[in-house]
Amino acid sequence: MADEQGKFRKVIYPDRGILFDRKGRAILQNTIIYDLMVTPAKLKGVDTFALCRILNIDTAEFRKRIITAIIKNKSYRPSVFEALLGEEKIAKLNESMYKFVPAFYLQERPVRDYPYDAAGNILGYLSEVDSSFLKKHVGEGYQIGDYTGWTGLEHNYEKVLMGQRGIEFWKRDNKNRLTERLEEGRYDTAAVAGQNMHMALDIQLQMLGEKLMENKVGAIVAIDPRTGGILAMVSTPTYKPKLLTGSERKKHFAELLLDPRLPLMNRTVNSTYSPGSTFKTLQGLVGLHEGVITPSTTFACSGAFYGCGRPMRCLDPGVFKLKEAITHSCNTYFANVMQRVINNPKYPNVDSSLRVWDRYMYSFGLGHKLGVDVPSEKNGKIPTPKTYSSLYGEGHWNFCTFRSVSIGQGEVDVTPLQVANEMAYLANKGWYKTPHLIDSIEGGDTYGMLTKFNEKHTAVDIPDSVFEAVHDGMQGVMETGTGAYAKVPGVVVCGKTGTVENAYKGVKQKDHAFFAAFAPRENPQIAIAVICENAGFGASSAAPIASFMIEQYLKDSIADPIRKAKVEAISKLNLMPARIYRELRYRDSLMHLKDTSYLLTKGYIKIIKDTMDMDEQDNQEALDKLKKAKQKEDQKKKELPGNINNKPNLEGILPDEKKKPVKDSLQ
Repeated sequence: MADEQGKFRKVIYPDRGILFDRKGRAILQNTIIYDLMVTPAKLKGVDTFALCRILNIDTAEFRKRIITAIIKNKSYRPSVFEALLGEEKIAKLNESMYKFVPAFYLQERPVRDYPYDAAGNILGYLSEVDSSFLKKHVGEGYQIGDYTGWTGLEHNYEKVLMGQRGIEFWKRDNKNRLTERLEEGRYDTAAVAGQNMHMALDIQLQMLGEKLMENKVGAIVAIDPRTGGILAMVSTPTYKPKLLTGSERKKHFAELLLDPRLPLMNRTVNSTYSPGSTFKTLQGLVGLHEGVITPSTTFACSGAFYGCGRPMRCLDPGVFKLKEAITHSCNTYFANVMQRVINNPKYPNVDSSLRVWDRYMYSFGLGHKLGVDVPSEKNGKIPTPKTYSSLYGEGHWNFCTFRSVSIGQGEVDVTPLQVANEMAYLANKGWYKTPHLIDSIEGGDTYGMLTKFNEKHTAVDIPDSVFEAVHDGMQGVMETGTGAYAKVPGVVVCGKTGTVENAYKGVKQKDHAFFAAFAPRENPQIAIAVICENAGFGASSAAPIASFMIEQYLKDSIADPIRKAKVEAISKLNLMPARIYRELRYRDSLMHLKDTSYLLTKGYIKIIKDTMDMDEQDNQEALDKLKKAKQKEDQKKKELPGNINNKPNLEGILPDEKKKPVKDSLQ
């Protein structure tokens, strides 16, 4: 006891690794903040009332925190009493710290700092480890009070970024003040900083993408097709990463968690969509390589595809070869192409021909996770014979059952990342590298985390001439077709627009706007996909956004004043889907009525938890916040006269489909 009274063991937390963008700009670095630590066994004689006044808590909250600390970490071990103190509290504590020793002390801790305050969905955030985390990571050096990367790159590269803690032993005087290092630091161990990492990301391009996507729901992914490096990864609505660091973190997290726009969700890898007409480029590749068409094969379109009885309409009637069919996005042409692929006589039945088609799509990077280095990537969906046999029964389906797949609708789903990677595959004429954000790690890739990003994926050997034929059509899109509005001055772009039918809770919505492209045609340096949910034609919103992103990356700026003005106009263009505003009104109405259970019923918290691997502690804190608000409102209501029948009538507030909360779903 005397020995413990006379010395102090101080943990030194290392700086986490710094992240640099492709031009060497630090986009994720460190600053110092303080945690207030407590050792419950040493509380005797401490002026707890003075501490409560400084921290603005009552004695009940004080006791609750002490009990929690004992349960989590025993009474004789230091635990975090209040994390990430603000400047005002630090100043007050420093003045009065002598009143609170030896039970309390201030622990320095490096926390994240964001010079650009962008890319929140990519970078992720840190969270304090809990008992369940410690059970999963036994022997990895974590202890209560430590922080770990919980989402994004902070999570995926935790082993690289975390570094190693150090320990210092200090002498104490008879007033518990630290005086000097014990035996001149003989027993100390130095902290080792985490490894710095260099990204493929261009932070200026990322910021432009986030600006262009303001007031919109959707995503942008831009890839360097030569390396697979991700140049920009935008998911909107998003959040500023500074919100999830510092003393206000818990408050901001609760607000973000309960936002029906799902700003914590990374739509680039975790949302799936029908690809629409962007899919026609791949159908052209398959048709050419299978030999069922040539670049000069023509199909006549009178305004619809009638090959299966019920018409599937087209926008532009005419007689088209492949180039013109891609340029004008003819549904009839590509329905005929896929019908020939599926009914190809060299395969014994429709099962085997669809399996061949499936292999092409998988080789293009669809229907499976690509292996990107951010968490929560989804597979997407490519239909198989099993898909249709389970829906219609074995032997009771044929091409006409799934003709809509030929134009990127029906049972095919993709992530925005997969579409951008598909463009990289087309640009490279038959290969791609796994998309990734981290290019290199200072000090070496000790854990072999980057090895897979150097591998070329070339599952199918398709001649360059086949790709050239498809490129001709994609160039035509940008010169005379649906993408002509989105030309990039002085750059030959190969692109494809898409207008994607969709439904929400069984109700048809305004079409999604899709656009995908690569540029320049010769020696491509960027492949890109843009989706704006419920924004209508891809040519009017998604295509111009991609155009500005391509110009910014290839020319390092947008110099033309007219195009600069268009950037501002698009950033101010409000394309937020009407359903989002209904959800916001619905949430606000129910919160006003103190109905917290709807959040669980509608699945907001479950959605975020499942997609973001959310911290259980944060989950509970968000619910606690709502429960407290509900209790306060209930108390006010009791104090009002005539409160028994004082319930507002929701009939005049909410639309019909919102009168009964139903389980939410994501596309």
